[in-house]
Amino acid sequence: MLGTIIGIGGAMLLTFFKGEEIDIWQFHINLLRHQNSNVAHAESGSKLLGALCAIASCFSFALWLTIQAKMSKEYPSHYSSTALMSTMGAIQATAFGLCAERDWSQWNLGWNIRLLAVAYSGIVASGVVVIITAWCIQMRGPLFASVFNPLMLVLVAIAGSLMLNENLYIGTLVGAVLIVCGLYMVLWGKSKEMNNNVTQLVPSEIIREPEAIQVFVMSTTQLDSDKC
Repeated sequence: MLGTIIGIGGAMLLTFFKGEEIDIWQFHINLLRHQNSNVAHAESGSKLLGALCAIASCFSFALWLTIQAKMSKEYPSHYSSTALMSTMGAIQATAFGLCAERDWSQWNLGWNIRLLAVAYSGIVASGVVVIITAWCIQMRGPLFASVFNPLMLVLVAIAGSLMLNENLYIGTLVGAVLIVCGLYMVLWGKSKEMNNNVTQLVPSEIIREPEAIQVFVMSTTQLDSDKC
């Protein structure tokens, strides 16, 4: 519990607190330097609706981890379950996309970064990651798989600083340290829990040693003399 609270606190600190700007990289790669100049436009939508959708997404993912732990016991075939889930998700996403985007030119994919993003999202994010997550849940439980999610914020901050020329701040550094410390504490607690479960499986009753069996070996001459 303490490790989880520290990890969540580090994630909140990394997201909302900035502080002084720090520069730790000697080079930067700005992949957005060729972006369109007329991107600046008025914000659309509601921030409250976006926050509610983000909270609902977190609850849905937590519920999926719990359901996956139960399903792995009854249906341990991760490849077929991931294929079924991806197929249903593709049908729902296509229906939503047809309702939300009526411009057919946006559906065209050329040999550019958009095709790479779609391929990466389908193959890695919706395929490989889900299979590995389901396998980890089956082996160690849903908490072990979900505790690594705050670490994604640290990787995103580092990647954004290297490839998108984003700034790093003191809050980012402190939040990353807290996330790593919380992750270590949770993993340490899980290892102690697994060790306790293993010791509880050992029977407490003392196994009785088998009684010694005495074997007497007699010669044939002694047998003959006894018969006489």
